[in-house]
Amino acid sequence: MSIRWGYGTNGFANHRLDDALAIIAELGYQGVALTLDHGHLDPYAPDLRAQVDRTAHRLAELGLTVVIETGARYLLDPRRKHSPTFLHDDPAPRLDFLKRAADIAADLGAQAMSCWSGVRPAHVPEAAAWDRLADGVAQVLEHARQRQVVVGFEPEPGMLVDTLATWRELRDRVGDGLGLTLDIGHCRANEPADVPECVRQAGPHLVNVQIDDMVRGVHEHLEFGEGEIDFPPVLRALADTGYDGLVAVELARHSHAAPEVAARSLTFLRAAQWLGDALARVRRDPAALAVLLPAARRHVGADGAEGARIRLLQATLLSPEQATDLYRYGDNDEKRAVLRAWPSAELLRDALRSNDTRLVAAALGQGAELLSDAEWRQAVLKSVFMGLPLAQVHDLDRRADAELGRMLDGLRREREAAGRTMPADAVRLLERLL
Repeated sequence: MSIRWGYGTNGFANHRLDDALAIIAELGYQGVALTLDHGHLDPYAPDLRAQVDRTAHRLAELGLTVVIETGARYLLDPRRKHSPTFLHDDPAPRLDFLKRAADIAADLGAQAMSCWSGVRPAHVPEAAAWDRLADGVAQVLEHARQRQVVVGFEPEPGMLVDTLATWRELRDRVGDGLGLTLDIGHCRANEPADVPECVRQAGPHLVNVQIDDMVRGVHEHLEFGEGEIDFPPVLRALADTGYDGLVAVELARHSHAAPEVAARSLTFLRAAQWLGDALARVRRDPAALAVLLPAARRHVGADGAEGARIRLLQATLLSPEQATDLYRYGDNDEKRAVLRAWPSAELLRDALRSNDTRLVAAALGQGAELLSDAEWRQAVLKSVFMGLPLAQVHDLDRRADAELGRMLDGLRREREAAGRTMPADAVRLLERLL
């Protein structure tokens, strides 16, 4: 099942709503998470009715699905962020706002309206806070039912309802009509360490999904799995739940570069989704590697292709014969991935006979432990001859010995006789060994 991506308008705070919707649609998103706020469909604006009608027409024109988000920071109180909440002594402004939000959601045909509990004020006992929350949510749910609007309640770290467990406690108090909004990043903070399992547990109750912690992957160009969340298996788990609503990117602190960030986010998430699906396929059918390895660059881009290929190769236990066949029939990029994922002495020797610097560098990675000392020294010498950085040689400090120093000294003499110099890192290594 293909995930339907959306983008949050709180990440376009410096854009007019109409412009934000147009850009989001142009980039290829299928929906929008619309945060009601001063500049984007203010629920207290005197011309609200006309704004809602224009927005409904624009959403239909652009083919965008919508969810309504209610996390505006200073909409209700210009001095206190997110105040008042369900838990304050006077929650009436919050209840009125959420009912207005439900009305707007109904008029826009929204998939869902989302809300959260708020942080318990220090002077309010926990039992009283739960009573206030249950009473307020029941009122909002009743109003939403009358308008045929689905309410998704979001567990938020630091708030009274902060985990799936406390969300279930609230649902037990107010009834099964309460849906779940899940911010996948919060699974990492408060739920089981296995984020995909957290997503699977949430699956039956999901009415709205937010995703925001891919920022490190988008902005630091990390390989999949190196950021705070390993997205491919998480997105695969989400697809497996059968959830068919929007998954909206929420990057409220990136409005200063909204179009660029939104574009990179979609590219990243589509790539992660492809890799998640590909990993699942390979585990079912290892023979699919022959098709998926060549396809990786097209789906995840040049920067992420090698990391994706390595993960695909490592997703199943390959026999030496299977690894050899993938190496033999692959192009040099695929050969390099096989060398890093499933090295063998035979494949390393083949790579070291080549004149492709990337294959030679891969052969001197961790797999080089399989080479004899004599073979390894010759490989290091070849890397110096080719001008490869010695920093790429795995375990160089431990394995470098006097014999390697003698060989490097011979190469230096040959170079000097020809009026050429040795690379600086090779000179430093030689001075240490002699």
